[in-house]
Amino acid sequence: QVQLVESGGGLVQPGGSLRLSCAASGSFPTNARMGWYRQAPGKQRQLVATITSGGTTNYADSMEDRCPISRHNAKNEVYLQMDSLKPEDTAVYYCNLWHRSLGNYWGKGTLVTVSS
Repeated sequence: QVQLVESGGGLVQPGGSLRLSCAASGSFPTNARMGWYRQAPGKQRQLVATITSGGTTNYADSMEDRCPISRHNAKNEVYLQMDSLKPEDTAVYYCNLWHRSLGNYWGKGTLVTVSS
């Protein structure tokens, strides 16, 4: 089993920054891909960014400049630095781990609210 625990969400004013963290534990291949998705109220869950163990990244459109993803392989942690936040970034952010032998695992999510 794989457990993913997110942290770092909260309330931030427009233009502010947050750093999300996700710690993975359990049994999984070291080359599992990790990433972040988000779900805004009334909308479907969508990709923010993913990163492989080798550091290859994939971003949703317009996210790379404002929300760089990074990873610490030895700690089994993935991070999302979110800058210049906008009200439309308000969502629950979910950590994801994927490997072809396991499928997808999800954390419980952390709420990010961007509001003045």
